[in-house]
Amino acid sequence: MQQKLIDRSCEDFARVLAAKEPVPGGGGAAAYVGALAVALCSMVGNFTTGKKTYAAVEEDIQAMLKKGEEVRTRLLELVDKDAEAFEPLSRAYAIPRDDPRRAEVLEEATKRACAAPLEMMRQVCAAIELLEEMRQKGSRMLLSDVACGALLARAALESAAVNVFVNTKTLTDKDFVRATEAEVGSMLNEYATRAQECAQTVMATIRER
Repeated sequence: MQQKLIDRSCEDFARVLAAKEPVPGGGGAAAYVGALAVALCSMVGNFTTGKKTYAAVEEDIQAMLKKGEEVRTRLLELVDKDAEAFEPLSRAYAIPRDDPRRAEVLEEATKRACAAPLEMMRQVCAAIELLEEMRQKGSRMLLSDVACGALLARAALESAAVNVFVNTKTLTDKDFVRATEAEVGSMLNEYATRAQECAQTVMATIRER
């Protein structure tokens, strides 16, 4: 059985990402960065939990940790899900242009290739919500980690969006394109801004004199 991408060491994953290999690519990298973003949120939560100073928000912190674990796990799964979607798309492009089946097969494979980055975006939006709450309730000693998580989340969100748009660009099913791009645009417009504002708020706080 082929080793999952996410089971590789950090060094090996980066090496394969840099190599002349079709996967992992931008989509897998986006999912991994999203997982790192929410992992930073959970780190702050784990340092906060059990502290008397934050006893009033202990229950909230525990709920965030549970949700953060779910989001992180799902994003890591999407690293490989994104890679799995590439193979049928690659096969579809290899079908001779004069084959009458080519257009239909390519259309369906391209639609399926949209699924992983779209789900990445949904999960990263959830991560951004967690980071916003952690900024308010987590340990003040680790605010910089919240900001780093928010900036990584924004990068993951925008990177995943690129991987949706590169696929919708070639589709002929305009209803699918409109619905998919509308969802992507909505998430980008709201959550990229929220992530940036979260990071900027922390930056302003830690640079106060």
